[in-house]
Amino acid sequence: MKRPCRTAVSLVIALAAVAAAPASPIALVVCAPGYPGTTVDAQPAMDRFAATLAHAAALAPDALAAVYHEREDHGLERLRKPDVALALVPFAFWVQHGAALGLVPRLQAVPADSAESETWSLVVKKGRIDTAADLSGWELVSIAGYAPVFVRERALAGWGRLSGDVRMTASGQALSALRRAAGGQDVAVLLDGAQSRALSTLPFAADLEVVAVSPPLPVSVLCEVRARASDPAVAAVVAALGNLHRSSEGQAALAELRLARFVSAQAALTSPRK
Repeated sequence: MKRPCRTAVSLVIALAAVAAAPASPIALVVCAPGYPGTTVDAQPAMDRFAATLAHAAALAPDALAAVYHEREDHGLERLRKPDVALALVPFAFWVQHGAALGLVPRLQAVPADSAESETWSLVVKKGRIDTAADLSGWELVSIAGYAPVFVRERALAGWGRLSGDVRMTASGQALSALRRAAGGQDVAVLLDGAQSRALSTLPFAADLEVVAVSPPLPVSVLCEVRARASDPAVAAVVAALGNLHRSSEGQAALAELRLARFVSAQAALTSPRK
């Protein structure tokens, strides 16, 4: 009986090694521009969340990795990597970048201290603004200022069309922007739900007024990356997220991310408007 040639043996060994090699983990990217925390500081919580979620989805402990980015540019760069299968992002981020990145909403994240949706409020110095056209030449400051499509087409679409010369500034420092507005500068501040609820507590609140309020909008969305949507592990993770709040371990993991639970995404989220 002839012995197999060395090339055939080498091929069998190589194929066996490939079959034995563990699959690369899929990645969940959390990106929240302007919100507190850094990638380094958040990583321990991300690791614990990924481990809990992998267990809930009946995956291997190292089958899922999670990372947080507080900067838009870093988040965008990471979301373009081929291992990324899931993204948890603010609704404003999805409206701005969802179509380009192939992000398909599957669930809405419910923050620990609020409801499934929130309204955004546009605040200016009292008596200075009546219509959207009056903001011509002004600066509009918001934690969502990096997402002008969201500001114009979702948050303020019902108020009126903003002039093209409105300058949008992305900043989480709402207090300093509100002080500038109260002092009479040409500054409008678009506040998210939590910031809006705190407005009345400011010592100079009487100098300000809300001139526009958005309809209720999702706070943040959990999305599949369209290119990875057929991966069974992705479907398992999405299903596990929807039930994560039902266990004490899941509740603890969610609490570290300041979340209460995940619920089904609204049908209206299926395609970003541009």
